[in-house]
Amino acid sequence: MALSGFVEFFQKGKVSMTFRPKKKFTHGTIRYSLHKQAQASLNSGINLRAAVQLPEGEDLNDWIAVHVVDFFNRINLIYGTVSEYCDSKSCPTMSGGPRFEYLMWADGDRYKKPTALPAPQYIALLMDWVESQINNETLFPVSTDVPFPKTFNALCRKILTRLFRVFVHVYIHHFDRIVSIGAEAHVNTCYKHFYYFVQEFNLISAKELEPLAEMTSHICKDVSPVPPNSNNSSASHHHS
Repeated sequence: MALSGFVEFFQKGKVSMTFRPKKKFTHGTIRYSLHKQAQASLNSGINLRAAVQLPEGEDLNDWIAVHVVDFFNRINLIYGTVSEYCDSKSCPTMSGGPRFEYLMWADGDRYKKPTALPAPQYIALLMDWVESQINNETLFPVSTDVPFPKTFNALCRKILTRLFRVFVHVYIHHFDRIVSIGAEAHVNTCYKHFYYFVQEFNLISAKELEPLAEMTSHICKDVSPVPPNSNNSSASHHHS
Protein backbone atom coordinates (compact mmCIF):
# COMPACT_ATOMS: atom_id res chain seq x y z
CA MET A 1 0.00 0.00 0.00
CA ALA A 2 1.55 3.24 -1.16
CA LEU A 3 2.54 5.86 1.37
CA SER A 4 0.65 8.55 -0.55
CA GLY A 5 -2.51 6.45 -0.27
CA PHE A 6 -1.89 6.01 3.44
CA VAL A 7 -1.66 9.75 4.08
CA GLU A 8 -4.66 10.53 1.84
CA PHE A 9 -6.75 7.93 3.65
CA PHE A 10 -6.04 9.41 7.06
CA GLN A 11 -6.53 12.99 5.89
CA LYS A 12 -9.98 12.47 4.32
CA GLY A 13 -11.81 13.48 7.46
CA LYS A 14 -11.22 10.12 9.10
CA VAL A 15 -8.83 11.49 11.69
CA SER A 16 -10.60 13.01 14.66
CA MET A 17 -7.52 14.97 15.69
CA THR A 18 -3.79 15.01 15.28
CA PHE A 19 -1.36 16.43 17.74
CA ARG A 20 0.70 18.72 15.62
CA PRO A 21 1.55 19.87 12.12
CA LYS A 22 3.42 17.39 9.99
CA LYS A 23 7.19 17.63 10.07
CA LYS A 24 8.51 18.16 6.52
CA PHE A 25 11.88 18.06 4.83
CA THR A 26 13.27 21.15 3.09
CA HIS A 27 12.93 20.87 -0.69
CA GLY A 28 16.27 20.44 -2.42
CA THR A 29 18.10 18.89 0.53
CA ILE A 30 19.66 15.42 0.63
CA ARG A 31 17.11 14.30 3.19
CA TYR A 32 14.25 15.56 1.03
CA SER A 33 15.53 13.47 -1.88
CA LEU A 34 15.97 10.42 0.36
CA HIS A 35 12.45 10.92 1.69
CA LYS A 36 11.16 10.95 -1.91
CA GLN A 37 13.28 7.90 -2.71
CA ALA A 38 11.82 6.02 0.27
CA GLN A 39 8.29 7.01 -0.81
CA ALA A 40 8.94 5.92 -4.39
CA SER A 41 10.12 2.47 -3.29
CA LEU A 42 6.90 2.06 -1.30
CA ASN A 43 4.76 3.33 -4.16
CA SER A 44 6.27 0.81 -6.56
CA GLY A 45 4.81 -2.02 -4.52
CA ILE A 46 8.09 -3.86 -3.96
CA ASN A 47 8.39 -5.85 -0.77
CA LEU A 48 8.92 -3.84 2.39
CA ARG A 49 12.00 -5.77 3.47
CA ALA A 50 13.76 -4.56 0.33
CA ALA A 51 12.36 -1.03 0.66
CA VAL A 52 14.05 -0.43 4.03
CA GLN A 53 17.56 -1.38 2.91
CA LEU A 54 20.11 1.42 2.76
CA PRO A 55 20.43 2.66 -0.85
CA GLU A 56 23.89 2.20 -2.27
CA GLY A 57 26.18 5.15 -1.59
CA GLU A 58 23.85 6.83 0.91
CA ASP A 59 24.68 7.78 4.49
CA LEU A 60 23.09 5.56 7.13
CA ASN A 61 22.34 8.44 9.50
CA ASP A 62 20.53 10.35 6.74
CA TRP A 63 18.46 7.24 5.93
CA ILE A 64 17.57 6.69 9.59
CA ALA A 65 16.69 10.38 10.10
CA VAL A 66 14.27 10.34 7.15
CA HIS A 67 12.51 7.22 8.44
CA VAL A 68 12.28 8.42 12.03
CA VAL A 69 10.49 11.57 10.86
CA ASP A 70 8.21 9.67 8.47
CA PHE A 71 7.27 7.12 11.14
CA PHE A 72 6.58 9.91 13.63
CA ASN A 73 4.23 11.57 11.12
CA ARG A 74 2.40 8.34 10.31
CA ILE A 75 2.07 7.03 13.87
CA ASN A 76 0.75 10.45 14.87
CA LEU A 77 -1.95 10.08 12.18
CA ILE A 78 -2.79 6.54 13.32
CA TYR A 79 -3.17 7.55 16.95
CA GLY A 80 -5.33 10.46 15.85
CA THR A 81 -7.93 7.96 14.57
CA VAL A 82 -8.38 6.41 18.02
CA SER A 83 -7.62 9.35 20.31
CA GLU A 84 -11.26 10.21 21.02
CA TYR A 85 -11.68 6.63 22.29
CA CYS A 86 -8.56 6.80 24.44
CA ASP A 87 -9.17 8.65 27.69
CA SER A 88 -8.22 8.30 31.34
CA LYS A 89 -11.32 6.15 31.98
CA SER A 90 -10.90 3.73 29.07
CA CYS A 91 -7.11 3.65 29.39
CA PRO A 92 -6.09 4.55 32.95
CA THR A 93 -2.60 3.16 32.35
CA MET A 94 -0.28 3.03 29.35
CA SER A 95 -0.78 -0.65 28.73
CA GLY A 96 0.24 -3.13 26.11
CA GLY A 97 -1.92 -5.94 27.45
CA PRO A 98 -1.92 -7.72 30.81
CA ARG A 99 1.78 -8.63 30.74
CA PHE A 100 3.14 -5.31 29.54
CA GLU A 101 2.55 -2.02 31.22
CA TYR A 102 4.62 1.09 30.63
CA LEU A 103 4.23 2.34 34.15
CA MET A 104 6.38 5.39 34.24
CA TRP A 105 7.15 8.47 32.21
CA ALA A 106 10.36 10.41 32.88
CA ASP A 107 11.78 12.92 30.44
CA GLY A 108 14.32 14.65 32.65
CA ASP A 109 12.47 17.92 32.15
CA ARG A 110 8.88 18.31 33.37
CA TYR A 111 8.90 14.79 34.78
CA LYS A 112 12.29 14.39 36.41
CA LYS A 113 11.07 11.43 38.49
CA PRO A 114 9.29 8.48 36.85
CA THR A 115 5.56 9.18 37.00
CA ALA A 116 2.57 6.88 36.37
CA LEU A 117 0.18 8.41 33.82
CA PRO A 118 -3.00 7.45 31.92
CA ALA A 119 -2.36 6.36 28.32
CA PRO A 120 -3.54 9.55 26.53
CA GLN A 121 -1.36 11.77 28.71
CA TYR A 122 1.57 9.39 28.35
CA ILE A 123 1.22 9.35 24.55
CA ALA A 124 0.81 13.14 24.35
CA LEU A 125 4.04 13.59 26.32
CA LEU A 126 5.77 10.92 24.23
CA MET A 127 4.80 12.65 20.98
CA ASP A 128 5.76 16.08 22.35
CA TRP A 129 9.14 14.68 23.34
CA VAL A 130 9.75 13.06 19.93
CA GLU A 131 8.71 16.24 18.15
CA SER A 132 11.12 18.29 20.25
CA GLN A 133 13.99 15.93 19.33
CA ILE A 134 13.37 15.92 15.57
CA ASN A 135 12.90 19.70 15.51
CA ASN A 136 16.19 20.30 17.35
CA GLU A 137 18.69 21.00 14.57
CA THR A 138 21.69 20.12 16.72
CA LEU A 139 20.20 16.62 17.18
CA PHE A 140 18.57 16.28 13.73
CA PRO A 141 20.67 18.53 11.45
CA VAL A 142 18.80 19.91 8.44
CA SER A 143 21.97 20.77 6.54
CA THR A 144 24.70 18.37 5.45
CA ASP A 145 27.17 21.05 6.62
CA VAL A 146 26.18 20.14 10.20
CA PRO A 147 27.40 16.69 11.27
CA PHE A 148 25.16 14.26 13.09
CA PRO A 149 25.96 14.17 16.82
CA LYS A 150 27.74 11.08 18.17
CA THR A 151 24.60 10.32 20.18
CA PHE A 152 22.38 10.20 17.06
CA ASN A 153 22.00 6.42 16.81
CA ALA A 154 21.21 6.07 20.51
CA LEU A 155 18.65 8.89 20.27
CA CYS A 156 16.94 7.27 17.28
CA ARG A 157 16.79 3.95 19.12
CA LYS A 158 15.04 5.71 22.01
CA ILE A 159 12.62 7.56 19.69
CA LEU A 160 11.68 4.42 17.75
CA THR A 161 11.30 2.38 20.96
CA ARG A 162 8.87 4.97 22.29
CA LEU A 163 6.94 5.19 19.01
CA PHE A 164 6.63 1.40 19.03
CA ARG A 165 4.79 1.67 22.34
CA VAL A 166 2.08 3.71 20.60
CA PHE A 167 1.66 0.84 18.10
CA VAL A 168 1.38 -1.56 21.06
CA HIS A 169 -1.34 0.49 22.71
CA VAL A 170 -3.31 1.03 19.48
CA TYR A 171 -3.17 -2.64 18.45
CA ILE A 172 -4.06 -4.06 21.84
CA HIS A 173 -6.65 -1.54 23.06
CA HIS A 174 -8.07 0.26 20.04
CA PHE A 175 -7.83 -2.04 17.04
CA ASP A 176 -11.63 -2.39 16.87
CA ARG A 177 -11.75 1.33 16.01
CA ILE A 178 -9.09 0.90 13.31
CA VAL A 179 -11.10 -1.97 11.78
CA SER A 180 -14.40 -0.04 12.01
CA ILE A 181 -13.10 2.78 9.77
CA GLY A 182 -11.50 0.39 7.30
CA ALA A 183 -7.95 1.34 8.22
CA GLU A 184 -6.65 -2.11 9.16
CA ALA A 185 -4.64 -2.68 5.96
CA HIS A 186 -3.11 0.81 6.17
CA VAL A 187 -2.06 0.38 9.80
CA ASN A 188 -0.72 -3.14 9.20
CA THR A 189 1.36 -1.91 6.26
CA CYS A 190 2.77 0.94 8.33
CA TYR A 191 3.56 -1.47 11.15
CA LYS A 192 5.31 -3.92 8.80
CA HIS A 193 7.38 -1.11 7.28
CA PHE A 194 8.34 0.10 10.77
CA TYR A 195 9.13 -3.44 11.97
CA TYR A 196 11.30 -4.32 8.97
CA PHE A 197 13.16 -1.03 9.31
CA VAL A 198 14.02 -1.43 13.00
CA GLN A 199 15.02 -5.07 12.38
CA GLU A 200 17.22 -4.16 9.41
CA PHE A 201 19.25 -1.72 11.52
CA ASN A 202 18.79 -3.34 14.94
CA LEU A 203 17.14 -0.25 16.44
CA ILE A 204 14.75 -1.79 19.00
CA SER A 205 15.62 -4.52 21.49
CA ALA A 206 13.87 -7.90 21.34
CA LYS A 207 12.48 -7.31 24.83
CA GLU A 208 10.71 -4.14 23.72
CA LEU A 209 9.21 -5.94 20.70
CA GLU A 210 7.69 -8.72 22.82
CA PRO A 211 4.17 -7.28 23.33
CA LEU A 212 3.37 -7.61 19.59
CA ALA A 213 5.48 -10.71 18.91
CA GLU A 214 2.53 -12.99 18.16
CA MET A 215 0.87 -10.51 15.82
CA THR A 216 4.19 -9.74 14.14
CA SER A 217 4.69 -13.44 13.35
CA HIS A 218 1.30 -13.42 11.58
CA ILE A 219 1.60 -10.24 9.52
CA CYS A 220 5.37 -10.35 8.90
CA LYS A 221 5.40 -13.96 7.77
CA ASP A 222 9.00 -14.02 6.59
CA VAL A 223 10.46 -13.32 10.04
CA SER A 224 10.85 -15.58 13.02
CA PRO A 225 8.78 -14.41 16.00
CA VAL A 226 10.49 -12.69 18.91
CA PRO A 227 10.88 -15.33 21.63
CA PRO A 228 8.89 -14.62 24.79
CA ASN A 229 10.88 -13.52 27.81
CA SER A 230 10.72 -16.66 29.91
CA ASN A 231 12.32 -14.96 32.90
CA ASN A 232 9.61 -12.38 33.32
CA SER A 233 6.01 -13.45 33.04
CA SER A 234 4.62 -10.12 34.24
CA ALA A 235 6.90 -7.67 32.54
CA SER A 236 6.61 -4.01 33.42
CA HIS A 237 8.74 -1.46 31.63
CA HIS A 238 9.89 1.86 32.93
CA HIS A 239 9.95 4.54 30.27
CA SER A 240 13.57 5.37 29.81
